[in-house]
Amino acid sequence: MSAQISNQIAIIVQTIITTLAAFTVAFWLGLAIWTFRDIYARSRDILALIFAPLLVLLLGPAGWLIYLLLRPHRTLAEIYDQALEEDLLLQQIENTLVCPNCKRPVEKDWQVCPYCHTPLRRPCPNCGRLIDVSWDICPYCATEVAPALVTREEEVVSTTPIPAEASAGSSQ
Repeated sequence: MSAQISNQIAIIVQTIITTLAAFTVAFWLGLAIWTFRDIYARSRDILALIFAPLLVLLLGPAGWLIYLLLRPHRTLAEIYDQALEEDLLLQQIENTLVCPNCKRPVEKDWQVCPYCHTPLRRPCPNCGRLIDVSWDICPYCATEVAPALVTREEEVVSTTPIPAEASAGSSQ
């Protein structure tokens, strides 16, 4: 009887050891596959694609920890998304109109800057569409117009603030 019990114990121990060994091998290969997929998302360097999974295959979980310490911080998708965001921001900055005098944002259809009173656009005498003050021809109707030159005195007058009592009196 004791031989039978020892045989059953030996079979149970052997089954447990085989199961743990199979689990360990599967875990080890899973780490290597995960490492390959992770490095593929982070780099297109052939040496990195070969070396990282090989490191995990040779050293196991210790190799995986080394890989985690050395891997690139961001994925290629994150780098691409950041580049798109930067391009979008640059495009928005380039498309933002600013006053040539005070550098504050202005709208496309404003005739003067509401902050410093600098003339920005004027209506075309022929078609009435707004054109830049420095243009000598209307791009909409091809009417030649004399460019409106702002003299230094007009610029100084236009940048002086309106007194509070004058603006209050004119609104009544």
